[in-house]
Amino acid sequence: MQSFRRTIVKIENFSFNYDMKFYHNNKDFRQIFVEALSSPIKFLTQKKQVNHVLDSINLEIFEGDRVGILGVNGSGKSTLCRQIAGMGKKNNFVKTSDVKAILNTNVGAFPELTGRENIEILVHLLYTNLSKEEKRKIVDDAVSFSEIEEFIDTPFKNYSKGMKARTFLSAISSTPSDLLILDEVFDGADTFFSTKVAQRVKKMIALSGAVIFISHDLENIREICNRVLVLHMGQVIFDGDVVEGIKSYLLNCRPELSEI
Repeated sequence: MQSFRRTIVKIENFSFNYDMKFYHNNKDFRQIFVEALSSPIKFLTQKKQVNHVLDSINLEIFEGDRVGILGVNGSGKSTLCRQIAGMGKKNNFVKTSDVKAILNTNVGAFPELTGRENIEILVHLLYTNLSKEEKRKIVDDAVSFSEIEEFIDTPFKNYSKGMKARTFLSAISSTPSDLLILDEVFDGADTFFSTKVAQRVKKMIALSGAVIFISHDLENIREICNRVLVLHMGQVIFDGDVVEGIKSYLLNCRPELSEI
């Protein structure tokens, strides 16, 4: 008799694109605004240059899944995760659980605030269902785990990349979630701390309902995941076994590595 596995998130035929005319030549908002005012007709009638970031994505993630997403930079990995986490445009994704997403340890910080204050803000955003006392315990635990107590009350802008990674990783790896999204969470951390936090993250993963894990480290994918999704040019080209998924990634996305 086949066992039933609860659906955590379901995506059907989802596409995401944007108009490249707003991104060419590193234009900022001011430049775009000036162009629109100076030549409104030309600006409004110029041909769209659509970039398809995600194309007809179909995906169902079940309780117990540890999904590793592989793909080169620009393949749509982070965009897909942002959509699942509810950080992008409105979609009709079916989500039956709360989502905790850690999309980048270097984004979302307040440089003028201290490390402790950044941890407090992050904990408040991630753990909305917890009481003030429970949140305070997580903050205290994160400060201790980070091993940078002597700098924790100094401005975040003065931290090294490794210290920033330690600060965020300590806060985000405290408690499990129904759906946990981890996007290159070890980026920037020094070797010793990466090993230390990896042990803590793996414990959190083991207790979470389902996990989406993005990493360029194939050893981490092999060790953590039980399913692999390969994204290439915005499309899912493989969804299944970890070993076969890594083979597909190397063959289709990184042929220079598959020949080594």
